[in-house]
Amino acid sequence: MNKRLTALLLTCVLSLSLLAGCGSTPAKPAAAPVKDLKVTYVKSPLNIPSIVDKNNQTLVKGFAKDNIKVTFPEINSGAKQTEALAAGSLDVCSALGGTSAILAAANGVDVKIVGIYSRAPKAFNIMVKNPAIKSVADLKGKTVAGPKGTILHQILVAALKKNNLDADAVKFLSLDIPASVNAMLSGNADAALVAGSDVLRAQKAGARILVNGEGLVDATIVIGVNGKMLKEHPEVIKKYLALHQENIDFMKKDQAKAYEFTAKETGLSVADVQTMAPWYDFTTAITDKDIKDLEETQDFLMANKMQQKKIDIKSIIASVKDAARKTSRS
Repeated sequence: MNKRLTALLLTCVLSLSLLAGCGSTPAKPAAAPVKDLKVTYVKSPLNIPSIVDKNNQTLVKGFAKDNIKVTFPEINSGAKQTEALAAGSLDVCSALGGTSAILAAANGVDVKIVGIYSRAPKAFNIMVKNPAIKSVADLKGKTVAGPKGTILHQILVAALKKNNLDADAVKFLSLDIPASVNAMLSGNADAALVAGSDVLRAQKAGARILVNGEGLVDATIVIGVNGKMLKEHPEVIKKYLALHQENIDFMKKDQAKAYEFTAKETGLSVADVQTMAPWYDFTTAITDKDIKDLEETQDFLMANKMQQKKIDIKSIIASVKDAARKTSRS
């Protein structure tokens, strides 16, 4: 009797073990280790932390300890950055316009915002040379040159709205910033949308700032990453942000050296860099105000028919800490 009972119990235990084995979820294969990290290098309009990184080799040295090679494609266009991200030929958009990040996400690109690169409303300006144009209201019927679908374009629309004018109250000429300045200086445009060192170039040629982004748009530039990279290797993105912070800390501790690096890289004088640097806030933490600014950016894109599908802005903002926790639990 006891032998039969023992045999029956052993059979039950074996059966339960087999069932448990059949019901378990097979472990997911681990993601391949990162050997190369592709990070855009964008120095304009005045991206001091990136210039410091280039000179100090902060990212290169930091990731070398993990046997990861860092390369720096120079892609200034936000649209081309997100195209490269979608194609898998780019991992980190170090300085990406909020407009570009939103448009990419709305078009299905797996881009995640993990930090703010800069906020610089004073650095983005509407400039004029004609002394008869004294206010934004005087732009009615005039030609304004600038890059379409960018922070500068958003500032123009916001400034017009503040003066009870619609976007079509001006003739918009889509040109990049240097060409816009040239068009204004030559009289082919009445105003130009200008940022960075071109502001000083225009001023030296007799132009003046009509209005900047203060009180209109925060001019938020973000740090965007490949969503797949963040999901599979949150530790790499976390380290990237830590090394980026080292560049910001260096800029604060050795300002003279950081400004010297920037002057040499941009062709500006150190005095010019000293003039422009206070326009920028390089704090990386994403605040509620930043999210509101990005939501207003989306409103601008939708209203001007540059974006068709509305997205939840918070859905493209990612916490690297949260991503790391999710990975450890999976």
